Amino acid sequence: MSEHKDHRVQQPTRANGGKREMTRRQFLGYTLGGTTAFLAAGPVLPMLRFAVDPLLQPASDSDWVRVVEESEITDEPKSFTFVVKQIDGWYESEPTLEAWIARGEDGKIFALNPTCKHLGCTVNWNSNPRFPNQYYCPCHDAHYTKEGKNLAVSPLPLDQYEVKIEGGFVYLGSLGPNQLVD
Repeated sequence: MSEHKDHRVQQPTRANGGKREMTRRQFLGYTLGGTTAFLAAGPVLPMLRFAVDPLLQPASDSDWVRVVEESEITDEPKSFTFVVKQIDGWYESEPTLEAWIARGEDGKIFALNPTCKHLGCTVNWNSNPRFPNQYYCPCHDAHYTKEGKNLAVSPLPLDQYEVKIEGGFVYLGSLGPNQLVD
């Protein structure tokens, strides 16, 4: 008739106090797996470091940029341009930025970013006769008070730069939410 062979998997034998011995197959599996992991780490680790390195760099405090002499600032907002050193990952650039700088009713100097909070167009001071003494955005009729408070169309006030007066000059720092308006 037919031959019946015993097809059971042979279990590793236990020798010397009940310890299991490693089979050749297990040894080769562990050796090849370890070697593969070691070899894969070679190209992967430098790529990972390249991708993560900018995130590991310590964050520096706000870099202050000297913009204008304090004596040139009046109650009427004026536009001033300045150059900042910007580092985006590995790319360094020096873009020219703009700020509207004025003295508030309390005599303190403040600086606003001219980017409209509606759709990002550039606002100008006192440029529309319908909205005197206001910042006006020509794109969609958004307008703001002298302190940057949004009056129409825009959902938020204009952003504000940190300001520092030192040695008779106005220095601008990082850009953040407007602290002048409620």
